[in-house]
Amino acid sequence: MGRIDESKDFIPVRIAVLTVSDTRDMAGDRSGETLVSRIEAAGHVLADRMIVRDERDQIADQLREWIARDDVDVIISTGGTGLTGRDVTVEAHRDVYEKEIEAFATVFTIVSMQKIGTSAVQSRATGGVAGGTYLFALPGSPGACKDAWDEILQYQLDYRHYPCNFVEIMPRLDEHLRRK
Repeated sequence: MGRIDESKDFIPVRIAVLTVSDTRDMAGDRSGETLVSRIEAAGHVLADRMIVRDERDQIADQLREWIARDDVDVIISTGGTGLTGRDVTVEAHRDVYEKEIEAFATVFTIVSMQKIGTSAVQSRATGGVAGGTYLFALPGSPGACKDAWDEILQYQLDYRHYPCNFVEIMPRLDEHLRRK
């Protein structure tokens, strides 16, 4: 397990939160609120927050819109990662990924197994990179959002975490776009 190097300065990351749901509104979005409260408590910046319906094109379009913005470093979505016919968030994420972070799903499953046992097999959490932006798709429950943040993302989105973290390689995520 890594540690925090207190001799380094904390670098706030700009994070957009997307809730995918046919039924939730901002007042009833407990999963989105779970993420927002943790993002802000950690010292990061909430760059934007939205709710979109479980429609693959709408999800992918919103992801692309945020990827194109200079003030969004990370996108975390919640909802639509299950197995039912309306669960299309993972497919929408993969529509925009340049690279998938396969180990994110594996680590999330390990964390989930400790909390919910074999029910973790029903989650299709995923992570990836596109346009120099990190993207993570989490299940739609507040507990899953809490677990993903508390056990994985809070560390990987902290520049002081070592031996390595996502923040330290952010400047190089889109280096292929700068090559000639």
